[in-house]
Amino acid sequence: MRRGVHRLLSALVFLSALSALSPGRALGETSVPKPLQGIDIVEKPGSRLPLDLSLRDQSGQVVSLGSYFGEKPVVLVLAYYQCPMLCTLVLNGVTEGLKGLAWAAGNEFRVLTVSIDPRDSASLAREKRQNYLAAYGRPVSEKGWDFLTGDEGTVRALAESVGFGYRWDGETKQFAHAAGLFVLTPDGRLSRTLYGVRFKSSDLRLALLEASQGKLGSAWERVILFCFHYDPSARGYVLATTRIVKASGVLTILILGGFLLRLWRRERRQATGSPEHGQ
Repeated sequence: MRRGVHRLLSALVFLSALSALSPGRALGETSVPKPLQGIDIVEKPGSRLPLDLSLRDQSGQVVSLGSYFGEKPVVLVLAYYQCPMLCTLVLNGVTEGLKGLAWAAGNEFRVLTVSIDPRDSASLAREKRQNYLAAYGRPVSEKGWDFLTGDEGTVRALAESVGFGYRWDGETKQFAHAAGLFVLTPDGRLSRTLYGVRFKSSDLRLALLEASQGKLGSAWERVILFCFHYDPSARGYVLATTRIVKASGVLTILILGGFLLRLWRRERRQATGSPEHGQ
């Protein structure tokens, strides 16, 4: 009977992450059941991460959070390594999305998975890393995709900086949390939050391009970024119709202005040359 209750509560947490949670919405007593309260993701664009935090990598070595920043954008996933369902779905979704990119983890960007469970060990982190790097199927350089652990206060500070809410549920003996990932700038600021358990490669590409401030990708990809913007309600990048219309209007004016300028110069040359032609 108790196992059935635990499964039901887990399912409720999972369903809330997929549908009940909306970006930036505060969860209140009257809007959601008690098991789902406090596990929202709150939008904090531009928020700076506490880069002085100390964590442990999958080998058990102490690492500074700041050591992963400075040159490349970073994809951050907050999960825990003994999660029975939701974290696996998120990490599977991240892996599939990354596999569809021409860019590779460790080359153009980095990936960080940080456990929210202070009980998780380096050996668990190492096992998870091995499994997901095998699923990713590409060589990953040093600090290209690390799985980290930390004490409760340290990880809580990191989670709060990106707006990731979670809490321990004593009834189910599990962490209740939302589903999503965070794309960070090379200098450690939150650029974009992507929600859910599936992440389209096109969304990841645009988010990384955006976080790099156009330094990644070709000129054509920067044009594509201009034509799309992130819509929190759609939980993805959509065509920036207003931006395109404005750009089209400006382009039309420039083309028309250029045509009129050429016409004016031609008429001026003809007017200047007409007396000489008459002589």
